[in-house]
Amino acid sequence: MSTEVKKIVFQNKELLNQAFEIRKKVFVEEQNTDAEEEFDSLDEEAIHYLVIFKGISAATGRRRITTEGHKLERFAVLKKFRGNRLAVALMNEMLKDVLPDEKKVYLYAQAYAEKFYEKFGFKREGEMFIEANIEHYKMGYMK
Repeated sequence: MSTEVKKIVFQNKELLNQAFEIRKKVFVEEQNTDAEEEFDSLDEEAIHYLVIFKGISAATGRRRITTEGHKLERFAVLKKFRGNRLAVALMNEMLKDVLPDEKKVYLYAQAYAEKFYEKFGFKREGEMFIEANIEHYKMGYMK
């Protein structure tokens, strides 16, 4: 399996557009999220990741610094590539980048994906909430 995870900044428009296209297909088209809510001004300050699988852009995510610490977000894998452990490769790369910093690491997990994030050491913090009409849990990384 040939999987590569690329870290990209907002100025790299070619790779960023590939990441945005994945998010559009997964969040806007599949999950009916409002495009204006999905693509926000925070994209400019975030570090984006693009997973290339067998030469094709197949998954993405972003991270950014907030007042709480490192927030991992916007995880998306194209439907036809699910089951190839691309989200695992993406999460491993993101954690490798943020854990040395010693700041809190957290995310807002869609409720159905809670067990996936638990495998990496994330634990639920608080009650379920709705974001973009989807049930979520805040989860923090426990060292």
